[in-house]
Amino acid sequence: MPASYLHGVETIEIDKGPRPVSLVKTAVIGLIGTAAAGAVNTPILVTNDRDFAQFGEDIAGSTILDALNAIYKQKGTVCVVLNVLDPNVHKTAVVDEVVTIGVDGTFKTAKPAVAGVVVKNMAGTTTYTLATDYTVDLRTGKGTRVTTGTIPASTVAVPTQVKVSYSYADATKVTASDIIGSVNASGQRLGMKALRDSYSLFGFYPKILISPVFASLASVSTELIATATGMRAITFIDAPIGVTPQQAITGRGPAGTINFNTSSDRVGLCYPYLKAYDTVAGADALYPLSQYAAGAQSRKDQENGYWWSLSNTEVLGITGVERPIDAMINDPNCEANLLNAAGIITVFNSYGTGIRVWGNRSAAFPSNTHPKNFLCVRRVADIIAESLEYFTLQYTDRPLDNALIDDIVESCNRFIRKLKADGAVIDGRAWYDPAQNPSVELAAGHLTIAYDFMPPTPAERVSYQATINIDYLNQLGKKA
Repeated sequence: MPASYLHGVETIEIDKGPRPVSLVKTAVIGLIGTAAAGAVNTPILVTNDRDFAQFGEDIAGSTILDALNAIYKQKGTVCVVLNVLDPNVHKTAVVDEVVTIGVDGTFKTAKPAVAGVVVKNMAGTTTYTLATDYTVDLRTGKGTRVTTGTIPASTVAVPTQVKVSYSYADATKVTASDIIGSVNASGQRLGMKALRDSYSLFGFYPKILISPVFASLASVSTELIATATGMRAITFIDAPIGVTPQQAITGRGPAGTINFNTSSDRVGLCYPYLKAYDTVAGADALYPLSQYAAGAQSRKDQENGYWWSLSNTEVLGITGVERPIDAMINDPNCEANLLNAAGIITVFNSYGTGIRVWGNRSAAFPSNTHPKNFLCVRRVADIIAESLEYFTLQYTDRPLDNALIDDIVESCNRFIRKLKADGAVIDGRAWYDPAQNPSVELAAGHLTIAYDFMPPTPAERVSYQATINIDYLNQLGKKA
């Protein structure tokens, strides 16, 4: 409040006028899965491939490293990763495994990601001492005999063998309940529920959610859809391995036996699995389409814009498909088209095309024909809504008067004009409607601003109308 008397000059700063609206992050992927190492049930920010090392060895049954490799083969991005494999809970004990020490003094347990290592002689009468007799890397299970210790040295003729007991992180022990998560007695969110902590930790939520392998379980896919709805995200879920196109389509209905019976406009149903080279096994292996689709969607966001459809984007880093999907761009009865018609995202692989993600629609199609059944339209609506909500914080609790209304409306319209210039919307506008703001609501401090917009829909179907025009025959015999 200004002083009642001043003999002099003063300056009073007044904050008025429209403000810029910041766009929320769209290309961030939320990944829930299992890894041999890394913080448990805590959101971990991954920004480049050097961050992969924190998740330890690529043990059997782990999903996080496979998914990150698939995502980053499409393009580098930001991921919020949740590892639910707790080595203190999800473990298997190994007792008296016979291990041979090489002539170079090294040895290795059959399993990596070990804990509680105990080394004894073959008779079991001597227990060797860590650091005095041997060292061991718990991440890899690789050990070394200490030359000054009491473990006998190996020779080519007489190799030394010892008995090693330990427990190892066992990804097969992780259940759907671990992935879904809960809130414990101390209020900590566990599993998928910990994604809700992303904003308070990093200032943004992931907008593309996946839980490869686990998402083929109905319990997990249901929770993924609920989480995506609460966070204004989309999610990709897979049919199980071994499903036929007919079973995938049947899964959309009540007679189906897979997790595809949903009408959510936030889920992309993915079928089939893809093949990629497994560097550990030295051969091709099957991996969920969902992790490649998430990476391709993130790449599309970064290179073209979040309003671009994922469909017709080539998938990088794969060697084949679980089973051939018949695909012809002009055949409505090919398998790819029949799957798309049932609201299932699949792959298109024709002569000289490479393997492409194929399908624009969410699981809302065909039961819902609103443009929001296009995943890209759903995402534009989400991004506009959330961007405007976050922007409005700076105006919240200010005096509700004409200046406030004008500032908000003009800020919204500037934002929409920017979206139009970018190509994210065809057009749109924001306005104050007196009919939606009766005096009783204004008196209660409730202001309503209306806006509309229309994103570009993908050119999913292009038709040519061809006519054989006999009038062109009149040109015959005429000289140029």
